[in-house]
Amino acid sequence: MTRPREFDIDQVLFQIMEVFWSKGFRSTSFEDLTKKTKVKKQSLYGVFEDKRTLFLKALVLYRNHNLQNLQEIMARADSPAGKIEAILHASLCADSEDARRGCLMVNTALEFGVSDLEVTKQVEGMHNDVQLALEEVIEEGQAAEQFTTKFTSTELALHLSNALQGVRVLQKSGADHQQTEAVLRTAFGLIMQ
Repeated sequence: MTRPREFDIDQVLFQIMEVFWSKGFRSTSFEDLTKKTKVKKQSLYGVFEDKRTLFLKALVLYRNHNLQNLQEIMARADSPAGKIEAILHASLCADSEDARRGCLMVNTALEFGVSDLEVTKQVEGMHNDVQLALEEVIEEGQAAEQFTTKFTSTELALHLSNALQGVRVLQKSGADHQQTEAVLRTAFGLIMQ
């Protein structure tokens, strides 16, 4: 007879994501994970198999969590310009601890490059999720003549997505708030009509 699981998988996975986000994959030890989660190594292995499986599940959680946050931010506004302003505001008001950690997906892309197909799939998936969400808002704004049509919605969405990722790298490398705000305000301002 197997023993009942003595921990909440979702809570533990969130804690594991936090460790990987702070330390990266290679610098995270199983000791780091068991210390944060207070779950024994064999129990983690029993549910998640190995460190790489844990990491992949943490990436999926981070991706889903961020896409949900983006959708909630956009849902609060009733116009395309309002949605873009809400995204800009949320990006500028990011928690300082999160800002110093950067973006888990950007950090992962820098750590792995394209050396691991499954990791790359998650990184590219999040980038595509964000880009598609931005593209929909931009298309809506272009149709309402709120945003420029000098560039396609795809080009503008790619530009904004890249700016958002770039700012996370700047924040992680210690850039001050004025620099990151200038980058974001410029990038977002370029789409306005």
